[in-house]
Amino acid sequence: MDQEEYTTLMDVFQGIPDPRKARGKRYPWLYLLALIGAALASGQQTAHAVAHWVTLHGPELIERLQPPRRSIPSESTIRRTLHGIDISILERRLTGLAQYLAAIGPKQGTVKTEAGQVLQGQALDGKELRGVRAYGQKLHLLSLVQHESGRTLTQMSVETKTNEITAAPELLRGRDLTDTVTTMDALLTQKPFAQQILDQKGHYLMVVKRNQGNLYDAIALLFDDPPWLPREKEAECQVYRSVEKGHGRLEKRTLESSHILSDYVDWPRVGQVMRRRYERITLKTGEVSAATTYGITSLPHTQVGAAGLERLWRGHWTIENRVHYVRDVTMGEDANQTHTGNAPHVLAALRNAILSLFRHHGWDNIADAFRHHNASVNRALALIGAS
Repeated sequence: MDQEEYTTLMDVFQGIPDPRKARGKRYPWLYLLALIGAALASGQQTAHAVAHWVTLHGPELIERLQPPRRSIPSESTIRRTLHGIDISILERRLTGLAQYLAAIGPKQGTVKTEAGQVLQGQALDGKELRGVRAYGQKLHLLSLVQHESGRTLTQMSVETKTNEITAAPELLRGRDLTDTVTTMDALLTQKPFAQQILDQKGHYLMVVKRNQGNLYDAIALLFDDPPWLPREKEAECQVYRSVEKGHGRLEKRTLESSHILSDYVDWPRVGQVMRRRYERITLKTGEVSAATTYGITSLPHTQVGAAGLERLWRGHWTIENRVHYVRDVTMGEDANQTHTGNAPHVLAALRNAILSLFRHHGWDNIADAFRHHNASVNRALALIGAS
């Protein structure tokens, strides 16, 4: 799949078709999109908030953007604009922007093989927009996010009568997965999907739970009742341990990996299977919580050891901690009840883009980034490439 790259959000907006009829157009389409983009960069979360921000900064926005009609649009015009954006074209062009940012940004969320090959981790997971559900509707989005950087590489909606299992192959179809490792939770641990990733020249790392009963039992038996003698363990099993202390907690992680099942389990090109044990101790109360999880990967044990697998496993949580959580809490997505037309999906897609731009420009605290850009119209316009 050839994907054109775009260097700014305004470049993305340039190719979004105007759905309006020629008669009655009061404002240029690109002008409306620029106002929405700048308002979102300033922390506005709803169509009403966008319209209010535009009204408050009207004279300055008119001076900077120089629209033919020196006035600002109403809230109803802002709402119609959000409803009318072609979401498939917007998402496709935002993929081009993400590709450009990934190419020029520092490498993050990677592991290096024994042969020196650098592999980029990328997490695949879904998210429901709960605010839409309040109106009896449903919008579930599936995203591919780069490990560590939190950059959303591509996103699509999951059709109401389907699920992530059928949507995930479509999301990745046509992408060049060379030098990537795609991580996912147990729902997407499906044999055809693993084969598709391999066919597209990528690697997979999948969590294994009881939805894949035979595979789960084989991996659990291997680590719970290992067949090797103590002197053979070093050759058959790698172990990586880490301990972290902070935020009043002590966290211990142990990842064990083995290639001994590679020729035994019926799964595409198995490189290793894993057991990961996690223990958290709350220092103030002494409360202990623990979990054991299993996994499978196409990465050969001769190229990526247990330490690299742990890095990829932890990197998967980027999509939850640095994207979904931030959209829900800092960007107000959970509370936003915008629900008509394409508007909910459009806002979610643009939140991803704003978040990626913030991170590209070095912002780690996203609340601070919003305050910084809300303090200056020029900064907000500069972020989206409109100045």
